[in-house]
Amino acid sequence: MSEKLLVSLEVNGEVVEHEAEPRTLLSTFIRDGLGLTGTHVGCEHGICGACTVILNGVTVRSCLTFAVQANGGKLKTVEGLLRRDGSLHPLQKKFAEHHALQCGFCTPGMLMTCEEICHNKPAATREDIREGISGNLCRCTGYQTIVNAVADYLENPHG
Repeated sequence: MSEKLLVSLEVNGEVVEHEAEPRTLLSTFIRDGLGLTGTHVGCEHGICGACTVILNGVTVRSCLTFAVQANGGKLKTVEGLLRRDGSLHPLQKKFAEHHALQCGFCTPGMLMTCEEICHNKPAATREDIREGISGNLCRCTGYQTIVNAVADYLENPHG
């Protein structure tokens, strides 16, 4: 068994410290170490996007990132979208309104990807949104409802 290292980072606005072996994947660290199970693990090869989180302002595949690589960083998981009062983020509400989720497995990673798109390109076109989510696989929605939800959110980000 490897020596464990202390990983300290800001997660969803709160500073946390937890030990992890150097080989521990960020997805495992998030789910098992921190108990934040919203981040899903799908293919474990970085292809499906279900494990997407935002690390230091950029989306990353947590199944391809070691927890120690996040040390000292700022991490946002799908749980970080919730408002302080426990209500859904407006982007989550748009996903629900537009039926942009069905089985829900891809939804956390898709939301984090869409969060980055909306933050980095608030005037994104539907084509920009399609291109932005092209690295996330969804077997249920056909993607159009996701594009509609994000486009609606960009037009009306507060409601």
